[in-house]
Amino acid sequence: MIDVIHDHAFHLYNQKISYLCSLLPNGQLGHLYFGPRLSLTNTDLDYLSQGSSPYAWMANFSSDQPFALGDAQQEYPVYGTGDFRQGSLSVTQDDAPVYPNFVFKDYHISHTKMRDLHHPTSFGNPALTDVLTIHLEDETAQLLLTLQYTIFSDSATVVRAATLTNQGSEPVMIQRMLSGVLNLPQGRFDVVHLSGNWAKERHIQTQPLTQGTFSVESLRGASSHEQNPFVALHAVNRSFTSGDTYGANLIYSSNFLDSIEVNEWDQTRLLIGIHPASFSWRLDPKTSFTTPEAVFSFSSGGLAGLAQVNQRFVARHIIDPQWRQKTRPVVLNSWEATYFDLNEQKLLRLAKLGRQVGVDCFVLDDGWFGTRDNDLSSLGDWFTNKHKFPDGLGHFAQEIHDLGLQFGLWFEPEMVSPRSQFFQKHPNWVVRPKRGRFSITRNQYVLDFSNPAVVNNIFDQMQKVITETHLDYVKWDLNRSITEAYSPYLAKIGHPQGEFFHRYVQGVYTLYQKLLTAFPQLLIEGCAGGGGRFDLGILFYSPQIWTSDDSDAIERLAIQSGTALAYPLSCMSNHVTAVPNEQVGRTTPLATRFRVAAFGILGYELDLTKLSPKELAIIKDQISYYHDLQPLVLNGDFSLLLPRQSNGQNQVAWLLSDHARKRLVLGFFRVLADADSRTVQYMKIPLAQPNRRYWVNGHTGPISGDVLQRVGVRLPIQFNGANREQAQLIGDYQSALLTFDGVTDIKAINRRREEEGKEKVGHV
Repeated sequence: MIDVIHDHAFHLYNQKISYLCSLLPNGQLGHLYFGPRLSLTNTDLDYLSQGSSPYAWMANFSSDQPFALGDAQQEYPVYGTGDFRQGSLSVTQDDAPVYPNFVFKDYHISHTKMRDLHHPTSFGNPALTDVLTIHLEDETAQLLLTLQYTIFSDSATVVRAATLTNQGSEPVMIQRMLSGVLNLPQGRFDVVHLSGNWAKERHIQTQPLTQGTFSVESLRGASSHEQNPFVALHAVNRSFTSGDTYGANLIYSSNFLDSIEVNEWDQTRLLIGIHPASFSWRLDPKTSFTTPEAVFSFSSGGLAGLAQVNQRFVARHIIDPQWRQKTRPVVLNSWEATYFDLNEQKLLRLAKLGRQVGVDCFVLDDGWFGTRDNDLSSLGDWFTNKHKFPDGLGHFAQEIHDLGLQFGLWFEPEMVSPRSQFFQKHPNWVVRPKRGRFSITRNQYVLDFSNPAVVNNIFDQMQKVITETHLDYVKWDLNRSITEAYSPYLAKIGHPQGEFFHRYVQGVYTLYQKLLTAFPQLLIEGCAGGGGRFDLGILFYSPQIWTSDDSDAIERLAIQSGTALAYPLSCMSNHVTAVPNEQVGRTTPLATRFRVAAFGILGYELDLTKLSPKELAIIKDQISYYHDLQPLVLNGDFSLLLPRQSNGQNQVAWLLSDHARKRLVLGFFRVLADADSRTVQYMKIPLAQPNRRYWVNGHTGPISGDVLQRVGVRLPIQFNGANREQAQLIGDYQSALLTFDGVTDIKAINRRREEEGKEKVGHV
């Protein structure tokens, strides 16, 4: 998967893509191509190599080299060397800028990319993995730049990282060091990003690129509700399912920058990495700094195709392999059922009802620790609230386990309440400036996770609780951004404060590593006020993340559609909650709430004791259906047939299928009723196989895959004001779940005909 051509060009490829770079005339590394697989000849390489640059105002690289960098496609550009676009690296020494000239030194190819809990990175089976390492050196500045490229045979992605090593005898300061850059020869793209706010995260936003710079970023100490590290470049004037489309994402959970610049010659440069505005790093002699990995993806099938590329990559090369096949529990979470008003008896009644309807895990949310009766106290005091659990939390956990349920707990390990024993004992373990006022949010401060002693203390507390309760599941929350970023610990050990945000997130990863090393079977669900830290860094440790605090089914159509552009269904934690919905006050049918939540990891978060026997029976049928569906959620292919985008269209359709296309599940959602609407509507099913016939619930007899592809499946009849007797969808917020079971054997078709009248139609 890696060819080296004449020792100066490097071709990374698989059946889907090619990525090509080669040496520039000055010995630096240049970029030639990223896109569909190429079959290269030597003359092709010469053809793709850059010629002269006949543009005005171009600066020659040096007095003896007429070559110019101003329009060059570089693999790791340095600003200020005749290239006036944004660069990947900025270094100073003794407050003076350094302009490194990184010249090719050597390269190495390997096939090992193992999973290491100390650092979130991509990983893969050696049989599927090739890693190209290129060393570039500036002998004058005594700096070594190492560029690492990883390509997997089953993924249309290239993963990049950079390492800078100080080979000199004096320290240097890194002021900017991004993970990767993608140069494209033209700028006619729409940029697609996933932006929003708390309770409306990762909405699909699209806008055209023009000359200038566009960026998405976070300076909040986490990847944030407001922005997400993923961006895409989609060829202009192309549909959602067509056109060359490039994606970029970052395996990182703190401040980031995605910057896209179109220059005066219509060239596009995409840069991604740690946000330089909040970052600096002292690189001492004989030490190195390595960036987080950047992931560049490609599809010629538009945004829909890119979504599938990204989903498969994350599922295969980011998420812990043990969770690819292992059944995820359907949880019953106590939060919206009890809030802080809880005791053993109330919780046991809830858990017993959960067991009756088929949930797998009971999760005790906030309120179980310290003296926590509201959000004013006790974060940091991770020991049992004896007033609520007089016999101890271990006793209560045993009662849950005796019901045949798994047991889960909520933690917010990175935060501390001023009213806590922890804060009174360790007031200098919080993030705050040396003097003056500092912010408080939700009655809590941020713990200084750049300090190993803080991380170790929190781990010790959590370890005791996990051991005592034989815990199966942790919900790890984060409910505020970092303000007044200053670390007393870094000041004490003499490190620059510019290192704080990166060292903080390294502390977060260290706590994950400690927990998963001690308890390798523990399922940790990520959460940050909902979806405020939904990124590849967290997914490396947490196979699922609470997608948003907004559980309203209609809002979730947009949130889950956007999330699916970059992340698989298997990592989206979705709960069915009570109505009117707590976040928006909307009342939606129970069936619609379930059907939206079923496209992900299903859970329930409502007071079952307040439901009627009929509603409990419906939920039992839903969970039974979902247990059968979950293998598709974990390992199937997901298609956004009609995503919910920022223009808020009225109909949304999602399609889930197995790899053989033998079983497909269509989720159809109609937001608002439409007077005098068309009664007969068809939706094309592109994944249906022409040589199969499919049994579809609600339809008589098998339908050929050819008809489903070219004509479509007939959707449920919608009420239009005059067809009440025939209508199947009446009112707002309606939905349907259509299951396609494919067969090719005529005998199987005949058997199915005989059984058709005997089948029970469930409540899902």
